[in-house]
Amino acid sequence: MLDHTLKSDVATGRLEVITETGRRRWFSKDDKVRIVEETLVPGAVVSDVARRHGLTPQQVFTWRRQARQLPATRAEEPQFVPAVIDAPAAAGGRKRKAPRCKAKPDLGGIEIDVDGIIIRAGRGTDAATIAAIVHALKASR
Repeated sequence: MLDHTLKSDVATGRLEVITETGRRRWFSKDDKVRIVEETLVPGAVVSDVARRHGLTPQQVFTWRRQARQLPATRAEEPQFVPAVIDAPAAAGGRKRKAPRCKAKPDLGGIEIDVDGIIIRAGRGTDAATIAAIVHALKASR
């Protein structure tokens, strides 16, 4: 004979109620940029950032990879700065003409002074090396 009662010997465990419709979420470009920038802060953990925004780490890593593949914007390109030439102070308050410089074959190149650190790239340095120096300086800020 079958027993049709609703009683069971099995105890009920954890029960999960799903209230969302399961549709895909959409993030604007600004949201993606903001989230990716959070992961680039020194000491940031991608999993923590993803969890805070309700994402999987894989999604955030995909956005980071896509951001690296974007072409550089004008703001990220190396900017030219004016050259500063230290002229010796005029003795006795008289104005002196600027000293004339003669070109020497062993001189030339680029000197970058950032916060007291001087980086020199000599004549003949290829553009890739100079670009690597600029990118390293940007990354350190």
